[in-house]
Amino acid sequence: MSKLTNPSLLLLRNDEELVGQSILVVNFEQDGFLRELKALNPNAAITAFSYNHANAQYASKINGIRAVVDHTIPEGNYDLVIYYYPKAKPEALMCLDNIRAICKEDAQLLIVGENKGGVKSAEKQLKDLCGFSNKIDSAKHCILYLFSELTLNDSFDISRYHKPFQVKAGDLEFTAISVPGVFNHGALDVGTAVLLNNAPNISKGKVLDFACGAGVIAAYLGIKHPDLVFTCSDVSALATYATTQTLALNNLQGDAILSDGLESIDGKFDLIISNPPFHTGIATDYTIAEAFLANAKQHLTKQGKLTIVANSFLKYPPILEAQFGRYTTDFKNTKFSVYSAA
Repeated sequence: MSKLTNPSLLLLRNDEELVGQSILVVNFEQDGFLRELKALNPNAAITAFSYNHANAQYASKINGIRAVVDHTIPEGNYDLVIYYYPKAKPEALMCLDNIRAICKEDAQLLIVGENKGGVKSAEKQLKDLCGFSNKIDSAKHCILYLFSELTLNDSFDISRYHKPFQVKAGDLEFTAISVPGVFNHGALDVGTAVLLNNAPNISKGKVLDFACGAGVIAAYLGIKHPDLVFTCSDVSALATYATTQTLALNNLQGDAILSDGLESIDGKFDLIISNPPFHTGIATDYTIAEAFLANAKQHLTKQGKLTIVANSFLKYPPILEAQFGRYTTDFKNTKFSVYSAA
């Protein structure tokens, strides 16, 4: 069993609160909490909801847990909702609106999170939307809140959270659509802008936009070269949703696929292009990037090419060399580098 995270430990030391008939857990961790919750509620219906495909895959392997990955929480008449507060406040606001549209009138809402993750914002966000709130417990730099007598919403429509934004790159300008929780929500990030301005000149063939975010890269290439065929992948259901909206808005065809890394991707591509995610903590973690680059080669056609943008301080060159034998640096400044390999 995975080691319990601090928010999960805080929840479990208040196990008398973790009782319900229809329980919803949102934004859960990949630790042992869901198993412990099922043991506490052997006869309850437990739904584990995540915007993250990898998390949902993890939860789907646990007996007695219904795992759901989507951009919207399914109906369920839940009497207990447990929400692990996210780092992004706009995502939390959207998710809390969604929760208040699908739970019972007398539902209890438990919100847990780390102080540094901004969990204290939950009090402010729900101040006028509940009859009762209480800070139940705090430990290990985490807080657990209870909210009840929630003001319910008649429905939830994610399109109310669409945030259109303008993308200017090269000689093109177009509109993309983002929703809260998507990378660099509502704006073109600098790394992707550098990539677009140094994108390969490919006019036909199949393109994979890996870690697609709001679908900006696919939209840019598709407007420029209408004969390209796109597959866009991301681990986030919010990202694949936003990409679908961006492509539709620009009259472009393409599939947006949920995938943990490249595991749900089939076939070969003439171009794989990405502003790939990487984890930074005390030490920079290259596992996602290494796995992506290690597996990308088998998804390239004979003439296929991989192009990525990365922070210049990241040590991608040795990884590219190890996987492809050689690579080119198409662009480099003090902050970003664009690399290609075939």
